[in-house]
Amino acid sequence: MSTKKYLVTRSHESEFPSPITFQKGDFLTVGEEYEGAESWDNWFFCSTSGQEPGWVPGQVIERFGGSSGRALDDYTARELNVLEGELLVGTKSLNGWVWCEKSACPESGWVPLENLKEVSE
Repeated sequence: MSTKKYLVTRSHESEFPSPITFQKGDFLTVGEEYEGAESWDNWFFCSTSGQEPGWVPGQVIERFGGSSGRALDDYTARELNVLEGELLVGTKSLNGWVWCEKSACPESGWVPLENLKEVSE
């Protein structure tokens, strides 16, 4: 994904203070797939050694069958707390979420796409 600029149209605050974070190659226990009213398809509740469990996009999981898997890439489920009206730079989009950085400071994390509006220069 190329870099895009976004305006926050609805504030978002993370409910997960200790997001799952892992490195490429780490082994994962893959649990339930997310089911909800949102259009957040292909998210799985995973755990790995030394981490709180959390939601992981299916694109970064190599499945071995059953509940076993391995990370195909480095990943963190860190969500970015944002306020309506903030400007963000998005660098990656996965399954209804965008990895964003704040324009005013070096904070970064996932923000629901439904809370953002793409803006042109």
